Amino acid sequence: MVDYHAANQSYQYGPSSAGNGAGGGGSMGDYMAQEDDWDRDLLLDPAWEKQQRKTFTAWCNSHLRKAGTQIENIDEDFRDGLKLMLLLEVISGERLPKPERGKMRVHKINNVNKALDFIASKGVKLVSIGAEEIVDGNAKMTLGMIWTIILRFAIQDISVEETSAKEGLLLWCQRKTAPYKNVNVQNFHISWKDGLAFNALIHRHRPELIEYDKLRKDDPVTNLNNAFEVAEKYLDIPKMLDAEDIVGTLRPDEKAIMTYVSCFYHAFSGAQKAETAANRICKVLAVNQENEHLMEDYEKLASDLLEWIRRTIPWLEDRVPQKTIQEMQQKLEDFRDYRRVHKPPKVQEKCQLEINFNTLQTKLRLSNRPAFMPSEGKMVSDINNGWQHLEQAEKGYEEWLLNEIRRLERLDHLAEKFRQKASIHEAWTDGKEAMLKHRDYETATLSDIKALIRKHEAFESDLAAHQDRVEQIAAIAQELNELDYYDSHNVNTRCQKICDQWDALGSLTHSRREALEKTEKQLEAIDQLHLEYAKRAAPFNNWMESAMEDLQDMFIVHTIEEIEGLISAHDQFKSTLPDADREREAILAIHKEAQRIAESNHIKLSGSNPYTTVTPQIINSKWEKVQQLVPKRDHALLEEQSKQQSNEPRRRQFASQANVVGPWIQTKMEEIGRISIEMNGTLEDQLSHLKQYERSIVDYKPNLDLLEQQHQLIQEALIFDNKHTNYTMEHIRVGWEQLLTTIARTINEVENQILTRDAKGISQEQMQEFRASFNHFDKDHGGALGPEEFKACLISLGYDVENDRQGDAEFNRIMSLVDPNHSGLVTFQAFIDFMSRETTDTDTADQVIASFKVLAGDKNFITAEELRRELPPDQAEYCIARMAPYQGPDAVPGALDYKSFSTALYGESDL
Repeated sequence: MVDYHAANQSYQYGPSSAGNGAGGGGSMGDYMAQEDDWDRDLLLDPAWEKQQRKTFTAWCNSHLRKAGTQIENIDEDFRDGLKLMLLLEVISGERLPKPERGKMRVHKINNVNKALDFIASKGVKLVSIGAEEIVDGNAKMTLGMIWTIILRFAIQDISVEETSAKEGLLLWCQRKTAPYKNVNVQNFHISWKDGLAFNALIHRHRPELIEYDKLRKDDPVTNLNNAFEVAEKYLDIPKMLDAEDIVGTLRPDEKAIMTYVSCFYHAFSGAQKAETAANRICKVLAVNQENEHLMEDYEKLASDLLEWIRRTIPWLEDRVPQKTIQEMQQKLEDFRDYRRVHKPPKVQEKCQLEINFNTLQTKLRLSNRPAFMPSEGKMVSDINNGWQHLEQAEKGYEEWLLNEIRRLERLDHLAEKFRQKASIHEAWTDGKEAMLKHRDYETATLSDIKALIRKHEAFESDLAAHQDRVEQIAAIAQELNELDYYDSHNVNTRCQKICDQWDALGSLTHSRREALEKTEKQLEAIDQLHLEYAKRAAPFNNWMESAMEDLQDMFIVHTIEEIEGLISAHDQFKSTLPDADREREAILAIHKEAQRIAESNHIKLSGSNPYTTVTPQIINSKWEKVQQLVPKRDHALLEEQSKQQSNEPRRRQFASQANVVGPWIQTKMEEIGRISIEMNGTLEDQLSHLKQYERSIVDYKPNLDLLEQQHQLIQEALIFDNKHTNYTMEHIRVGWEQLLTTIARTINEVENQILTRDAKGISQEQMQEFRASFNHFDKDHGGALGPEEFKACLISLGYDVENDRQGDAEFNRIMSLVDPNHSGLVTFQAFIDFMSRETTDTDTADQVIASFKVLAGDKNFITAEELRRELPPDQAEYCIARMAPYQGPDAVPGALDYKSFSTALYGESDL
């Protein structure tokens, strides 16, 4: 029979060491050695033999059916050794030597010997049992051999609280049935006769299958049949016992009961392992699914932000100028609306994108997943590059708008100036061509000829005086062309007409002079006083016309200094008016003297001065006009001076606010930097402190809005320079956006440290110790350690990284973890991640593979049906969609590769 030795975990089967009694508290070997009831005389109790035949046969068939076969007679069907070898292959999962297919006795003996050798290779010593007894159909030996197989492959590995085999199985039964009335499992024979223990085992694990409260202790046959039928129908445990045989036997066969009960243990313990494995897989998959959702959210937000930047930059780079100031000012207002309304939400989205990215990477590190690598072109650096391009385009666009408005303002001024000068010149030239073409000298008297000559000389003087105006008109037209004035065509046409007319006047003047000089020899001199009057009146008249033109000239200034310069020039002009008035009186005196001489000599004058058209009335009229224009000019200049003086408070008001807001932003940036490197209180205290800063920053926003309003008023007043402050609105905006981003990023870093601490179970004291060590060696408070600083920090924490071969190798290993990009710097977050990995444990790819193997029933692959049976629906479908087909030699249709899938979850190669 069988002798089980606990010391060397082997079995012996022989005539002197078998039996059936109740074991004591010792090993299975002790129990087996003490039992000698059922085979003392190498005979079996007929009732026990019947029970063992039925139970062992059903047990063998429960395994053989996996290979598509079964046995009918246990002592006959194993005689050729073929099904015996097949049974061992099924229950062990190993391949035995190839069986011999001959029908002769020697072939059968060889096959049985191969089976017995395999049993012996598993640590079982078979005594007094040989292949011949099995081939001859010895029932006792065959049943003993099957019991040995059951002990080795179904009972030996049962372990509960350091007990094994029979004691472990008995302890498991006692614990599972302890809460049930009328059940007291003390052994594997009479404790099971009333059937309640079988029903209690089923109800404990599958309460929906048994109505335990309706069972009666005095109806054992009904109880036993109920348990056997439920186990066969719902638990896939074949019926191995007959209720009548158990009830009708004083003491049921212990081996039959143990065999049958072991099937319950494996059925339910397998379910428990599957549940544990499924829970582990669900946990890992849930983490992976959440991370994938975060990745999808990042990708979408990054795409939306990049698309917005892509759409916005061409608008900002559009430099097509408009024709009028009003159209350009509308563009400037659209740009302000973009700054106030459209950009701020995108600034928040960009900040949130960086926070989401950092949080996702932290979660991936905490779950031992590979770092998230966004799609090409969607890295945080790509967003920052696009954002930098956007801000460069913004700056260039605003500068272009303001310059363009200045250019258009200048163009409008020049165009109006051109029209005024052109109109004055055209009015002067009106009729001049006809006058020059007039041949009046042909019929004139001598005195008339002399008068015509003098008149022509006066005209030439007048013509020369107008040369400057023509050159000014041409110069203004040229400048309008250079500044790309939208109506340059009409300006050029008018200018060309003036120049052509001027050339014609010059030619006609020359021709008329020649004609007059030809007849001059025949003429007498004209009255010198008239001539003197004409010569002095003409330039004085031109001076008055120029003065009127200057007094009506438009002007544009941007500073108080410019308007004060114009006022000074105007005051200087007014200082020349007394001299001009004296010149006017002198000219008028000449005219009066001519009249006096004519009257005194009874000379009848034909009328006006023949040498000039500038009469005393014209001189007085123009002088009066000059006198009227002077106070108007005074008023215009004083009004502009008042305007510039009113702009000065706006400059000072903006400068005063900007000189407060700018330093405030800089101070907050420095304070946040100090908080991020100092260790004051718990992480929650630091987070609370930072959020207080964030609230104070948000509460400060109205000051920035007020500054924006003041800036808009300055721009609307076309104030472009401000000497009272070094801060521009652009500087303030950039500083504000950096401040918002910095406080949000700093808060996120502390939240990630809390997340790391809680997920890894790091105590507050450990976290403070890590922070104190890090800060001690962070001499420059830059928030990162160089290699030598980091090595000193590790040594202070007890790591052996001294300068020897082993220490250098360990330090290089640690550096590859905390600085995978070889930047030469170790951040505090990387330091915390490393310390948390050193002090905590997490799921690994090997653990997940082991869990899937449990669900797969120890196979190297798993099927979709098994996944749907063991996992929640959404996680089962998640696995099915991502698992590759299994390509191993033992693959079946629909097999899935869970090993590659598990290693991929952790970013590892196939194990």
